[in-house]
Order: sequence, then structure tokens, then C-alpha cells
Amino acid sequence: MNIAFFLTPKINVAYLNVGDSIRQGLEKFRRYGYTALPVLNDEGKYVGFISEGDFLRNILSIGSIDLRDMEQAKIDDIIHKEEFSVKITSSMDDLVSSALDRNFIPVTDDRDLFMGIVTRRSILEYFFKNYIKCKEIQKSI
Repeated sequence: MNIAFFLTPKINVAYLNVGDSIRQGLEKFRRYGYTALPVLNDEGKYVGFISEGDFLRNILSIGSIDLRDMEQAKIDDIIHKEEFSVKITSSMDDLVSSALDRNFIPVTDDRDLFMGIVTRRSILEYFFKNYIKCKEIQKSI
């Protein structure tokens, strides 16, 4: 088993780009309903993430809910800069231990380019299905 088995590829992942406006970020959050989104730089490298709480704190600090104000503010000001990611060639142990602290784990290639994410949910679903299979086997014995 390897990380690629759990990977949601970049093409299927909602993400933000460095330089996007707060308004653009809010629109993506509303459209997809996620609680956090990865942020990529112009080269396609993972640079961090933004959570819905970050947007709420930003709105409170601006003191306005006018979308024109949010068009001027950039997500660069509220991003959680994080260089953490797992390589596509990393071990399953690394992936699972990383999932303990995160809702999603960014996956990069050998050039540090963002390939996609692995969600904690996908890992838990896999282990749950195998747990159920083991229980069924035990019942049949």
C-alpha cells in the first residue's frame, strides 16, 4: 500500500493561490464547503493553508463585511505558512502519523510540486472497511 492509493489529485482539489483576494477565498469556501484549503505559490508548490477561522478573524480585524474591502485584502496576510507535506514516496507510517494532527495532508513530488491531498477521512474509511472485513471473517470461523 502506498500514498497514491489515498491521493485526491490536484485536479480534484479546491485550493487557493498566493495573491488571491480574501473575497476569492471566501467564494471558494462557500462553493466547496470545506473548513480549510491548501495554498499554492506561482510555481505550484504548497506553501500553507487557510481555515475558515482565519477568514472570520480577518473580517473581525477589518471591521467590515463589505466585499469591496475584501477584494483589496490578500490571503497572503492570513495564511498559515507551513512547509509540511509528505512526499508521494513517503511511508504509510509517515502519512498516518501526519493525519493525527491534520484534516488533510498535502502531498508533493520530488520537485516539491503539489500533487494533491490525502484526507484523514479517506484513511479512516479504509481502516474501518478493513476492520469490518476482519469482524466478518471472525464471525464465519
